[in-house]
Amino acid sequence: MKQQVIDIFKDDRLSLTINEIYERLDLTTSEDFKELVKVVNDLEEEYIIYRSKKNKFSLFEDTGLKKGVLRVNKKGFGFVEQDEEDIYVSQDNMNSAIHNDSVLVEIINNKSLKLEGRIVKVIQRKTDTFVGEFCLDKKNRGYIVLDDAKVKILVLIDKKFQKGAMPGHKVLVRVKKEIEKGKYEGHVLKIIGHKNDPGVDILCIVYKYGINDEFSNELMDEVNDLPDSVSSEEIVRRKDLRNECIVTIDGDDAKDLDDAISIKKTDGGYILGVHIADVSHYVKKDTLVDQEAYDRGTSVYLADRVIPMLPHKLSNGICSLNEKVDRLTITCEMEIDNLGKIKNYNIYESVINSKKRMTYKAVNSILEENIIPEGYESFVGMLRLMEELSLILSRDKEKRGSIDFDTYESKIIVDENGKAIDIQKRYYGKGEKLIEDFMIAANETVASHIFWMKLPFVYRIHENPKSEKIAQFIQFVSSLGYKIKGITKKLYPKEIQGLLNQLRDKKEFHIFSTLLLRSMKKAIYSRDNVGHYGLASKYYTHFTSPIRRYPDTTVHRLLREYLFLNNTDKENTSYWHDVLEPLTLHSSEKEVDAVDCEREVDDMKKAEYMMDHIGEEYKGIISGVMNFGLFVELDNSIEGLVHVNDMNDYYIFDEDSMVLIGERNKKKYRIGDRIKVKVTAASKEAKTIDFEIVEWGWLDEG
Repeated sequence: MKQQVIDIFKDDRLSLTINEIYERLDLTTSEDFKELVKVVNDLEEEYIIYRSKKNKFSLFEDTGLKKGVLRVNKKGFGFVEQDEEDIYVSQDNMNSAIHNDSVLVEIINNKSLKLEGRIVKVIQRKTDTFVGEFCLDKKNRGYIVLDDAKVKILVLIDKKFQKGAMPGHKVLVRVKKEIEKGKYEGHVLKIIGHKNDPGVDILCIVYKYGINDEFSNELMDEVNDLPDSVSSEEIVRRKDLRNECIVTIDGDDAKDLDDAISIKKTDGGYILGVHIADVSHYVKKDTLVDQEAYDRGTSVYLADRVIPMLPHKLSNGICSLNEKVDRLTITCEMEIDNLGKIKNYNIYESVINSKKRMTYKAVNSILEENIIPEGYESFVGMLRLMEELSLILSRDKEKRGSIDFDTYESKIIVDENGKAIDIQKRYYGKGEKLIEDFMIAANETVASHIFWMKLPFVYRIHENPKSEKIAQFIQFVSSLGYKIKGITKKLYPKEIQGLLNQLRDKKEFHIFSTLLLRSMKKAIYSRDNVGHYGLASKYYTHFTSPIRRYPDTTVHRLLREYLFLNNTDKENTSYWHDVLEPLTLHSSEKEVDAVDCEREVDDMKKAEYMMDHIGEEYKGIISGVMNFGLFVELDNSIEGLVHVNDMNDYYIFDEDSMVLIGERNKKKYRIGDRIKVKVTAASKEAKTIDFEIVEWGWLDEG
């Protein structure tokens, strides 16, 4: 009946009442009417049809309304993001919508340079909880100053809902009904702490993104019933690899070790073993710990702490592949030839005993400097063999078109109170590279195996970029005088790889690489495989980090169902087919929340660090040019703004070439220019850093 209803509207493009639809379908019974009401409600919820205030229905596409997500600027206006062009919404046309709401918007002006709209309905509020500072007005009435300046509402707190909060407390508040325009009733859910207490600054951001930093007592009771060691009964039924030379390689401070590796040389190439912690053996489906892991979706890595997906007894204990203890794993063993092609493989349940807990720092000292730390002497040959295979796999990936954006991350050093005392670039050496290469090989092998079994699965997908985005990037690079060759409309990964390679020796390469990366779509989890564009991979999944990513835990569960238990009957596969769509959508959303939280904490800590360096001068590179000023990135990855009001001329913005041009002095500022700046201001609360120009055209790279 659903399609019949849609066809009625498509044929005649009419607005119809429910009774008129009933008549046009030639329905006759009350049961038919009940079914029709349900179908119409479903179509309305899916925004295939739309109900007017007069209870008439029409095709949503015929209404002229658009559906999207509202992103509000700190100044009060916003844009509705949708599949097509973003729609500008003034503060007067918000209609009680707030930042991140899903909304319906009506176009009120399409004649100017940008579409302008009026919000007619809030479809869904992303969250009803917010973080802010509890305050009292002159009449001793409670209210909240929200941390997020983009959320333009006033939250009032009645005494009975204050939960003991005092002025200066940071609180998590639930927003209830709207009392009058822009004013809401709120209830304090949790006192996070006083705004000046150590660590409260980060917790406020954590709660802003709906990330839970505590586990319930009931869940911990469940976890405490789990074993601390591997049982002999479980060892007997698995392939025993405890005598094999298997090691882990991780960061110095890592405690959740979920991947281990082994390698052997053969006449035709190599046997690479990737052994991953068997989390799903301990985290059983539908338990409290499983539900909590699903809700969290991922661990969150912040400047001074990790908020784990699983309690420490699991993440640092029985699931972690710690040195010289038996641990349960799922192994992907691959036979790889001398050209990097996987000729054979096996995926099976195993038990290992890691012979060495290696660190990236130690491995890099061996492979890059030939300095052998104490305790690594007997592993040098193994590491050299791994380096050899890593190079082969890298060449094979490059040959097929895998894109290396060559970006870097920053590392924030904090003191015992969580205050930022240094910002460094995170080093990425041969040790990190070989682990990445080996994990990619395992992820591709597992994904391809299940893909060809034609069973429901969790894929990590990365869709092709939009040609317009790449064209804009090429136009920008060309405006700087660089010629780009070899790009067709099909935009094969190999072409994007070639584009980057043409720019790799330019002084602006890091900025170019970052801009190009932003032109790409984001990788997500999906039940439907479309391949991974950035890796130029036809089949890809996340199999290798089940301690910190719920999709990986699910992949392990599916491997057990399909391969180890041989449970591939129609009922089971239908169940997983239905489950995986909401699971992958939820996991992708939680990943975005975690990444946004991590970035916001980094921005805050960078601003906090620079508050102690006001007046100091730094060398940097212009990373962005806007009509209101220049963004300058320092060599330690900190980025700040030089506002046009603080520049020594009136500057005109050339949007096509993204250049600021002085009206009198004709000086030009463009992306990639080296520059010296002085720190004039920094705000931890606003997460902003302000610079002024000291010297332009600084070219010394030393």
